[in-house]
Amino acid sequence: MDGVVVQLIQGRKKALEAESPEAMLAKFAAFPEIQVIDLDAAMGRGANDALVEMLAGKAVIRAGGGVRTVERARTLIAQGARKVIVGTSAFEAEGPNHEFLEQLVKAIGRERIILALDSKEGRIVVKGWREATRFTAEEVIKQLEPYCTGFLCTYVDKEGMMQGTDLAWFHRLREATNHEITAAGGITTLEDIEALEHMRINSAVGMAIYTGRLNLEQLAKRT
Repeated sequence: MDGVVVQLIQGRKKALEAESPEAMLAKFAAFPEIQVIDLDAAMGRGANDALVEMLAGKAVIRAGGGVRTVERARTLIAQGARKVIVGTSAFEAEGPNHEFLEQLVKAIGRERIILALDSKEGRIVVKGWREATRFTAEEVIKQLEPYCTGFLCTYVDKEGMMQGTDLAWFHRLREATNHEITAAGGITTLEDIEALEHMRINSAVGMAIYTGRLNLEQLAKRT
């Protein structure tokens, strides 16, 4: 956000600024894939295109934030992103936005698409986690399988709070799909990560790394 690495609490309040993107990239060098979210683009107030392109040129990244058009997805791929994370535009009032998702698959290929299922108080939230929908992730995940190779599932209720995550919710999602799942939101300890691994779920970790709660060297040994 604004050209620097930040960690937000529940997508709203900025909790901290980390080191420069280049410095953080060096710290994350041992990991096979880095998740890059353009928060300015997600909030509709500009974009960090040059920064995303720089990161994509130095690491394997999955990029998201403000992917509300097919053109935006194409831009991220052109900038070097291995995969594109799509959230808000994947949905409309009553559920999945099949028309948009079909266009997206034709444009960049299903294998490059990760769909974000961000949940707060049990409902999927969109538009930078500021607007709640009427449906749950469990209700729509199966319908979304033809349009992606994996899901990024964020438990927004605990995002950035380092209070643990909702393992029961992730267990329900795991039972609902055989697609790859990456969990995010509140993952704080190695025990959290191990519990998710046991469910065959990957972990995306932010605040616990930036604050030193989780040790990068220990985590790197698990990759």
